Amino acid sequence: MEFDNLNNKTALHGIRIIEMTEALAGPYCAMMLGDLGADVIKVERPGNGDQARGWGPPFLEGESAYFLSVNRNKRSIELNIKNSDDLAVFHNLLETADVFVTNIPRMSSLKRAKIDPKTLQKINPRLIYAGISGYGHTGPKSNRGGYDIIAQGEAGLMTLTGEIDGGPMRFPTPMADITAGIYTTIGILGALYARDNSNNGTGKGQFLDVSLVDAQTTWLANIGGSYFATGNRPERLGNIHPTVTPYQPMRARDKMIIVGVGTERLWERLCDALGLDKEIQNDPRFSTNAARNLNRDDLIPILEEKLLLKDASEWVEIFVKKSIPSGPINFPDDTLTDEHIISRGMVVELEHPLIGIVKSIGNPINLSDHGPTYRRYPPTLGEHNEEIRNELRSKNDSNK
Repeated sequence: MEFDNLNNKTALHGIRIIEMTEALAGPYCAMMLGDLGADVIKVERPGNGDQARGWGPPFLEGESAYFLSVNRNKRSIELNIKNSDDLAVFHNLLETADVFVTNIPRMSSLKRAKIDPKTLQKINPRLIYAGISGYGHTGPKSNRGGYDIIAQGEAGLMTLTGEIDGGPMRFPTPMADITAGIYTTIGILGALYARDNSNNGTGKGQFLDVSLVDAQTTWLANIGGSYFATGNRPERLGNIHPTVTPYQPMRARDKMIIVGVGTERLWERLCDALGLDKEIQNDPRFSTNAARNLNRDDLIPILEEKLLLKDASEWVEIFVKKSIPSGPINFPDDTLTDEHIISRGMVVELEHPLIGIVKSIGNPINLSDHGPTYRRYPPTLGEHNEEIRNELRSKNDSNK
């Protein structure tokens, strides 16, 4: 299919992304750009492809559920860039591109393969080169490889995740990968604007360097602020918020419920909803957020004594009516079948030739115009080999 004529009403229509990444951060970034209308071509090793194609079970008709979750809206071509003919095809492909995304961590490896920023930007000066790696391409750890769990450990998050008396705990989804993918997407959009802005655009591409460790470190935002202010090492708090109370799960009659009270007005509403008398509401131990933080151990049992009188769903209904932020603690299957989540378009269904309907998590960017579209199922390995090669032949013939 010539370039990407599927939808000319998308935000990134006419933008071509060449993605040579594996696992999650790079594929997630490229998928988000594809959702916004870019033509994404995924370059994969012949025979095996993206390492995530082998990550499982579960597999559906031989396709990894992991791979399927982060690779919609793409075409796949197999190229062995160690082969001179395939490298020439790859360089030819880069001539047609706006953005190249890779997660090869070492600049020396990129130079040896002739796919480093300087080489590719000589081929295409307008190319935006996005490099995602574990530690980035500068700094004393720049040559190290890294997966999501390494970044979670390096960035200090594992020491803060879990119960107060527990050990280091990995967050169960790859949040460093996903965060790096999101930041890379933002960086690419910024670089495209800097290149093409009609008022002061440079007309040239640039190199974007995003690391998993940097991305994960941003999750320390308010915790880091407290450390900078006090010099004290942050402690693991479990479900407790370090500076807001109550802002945590608490026990209702049938199960836990989450209540978030971030203002004094919300504290008044919560006391009213729970039927707490003014003596409790105005108790010096609880009358301000700072006091509630210091006296959390006294306060939570008082609140839970009231919450235990009703089921969680009853309390959520009461709190919602009083505009008190609250919600249930769902299992993933509860979330992914929730009518609100479905109505927001957060469950995507695409027809796959081998599997039938493939579901994935939707793109949360809701634009009033030119928003995300879901046009392509996650490709099988090398599915578009001939299609893409034919496009390049047509381009070369037209340039003769």
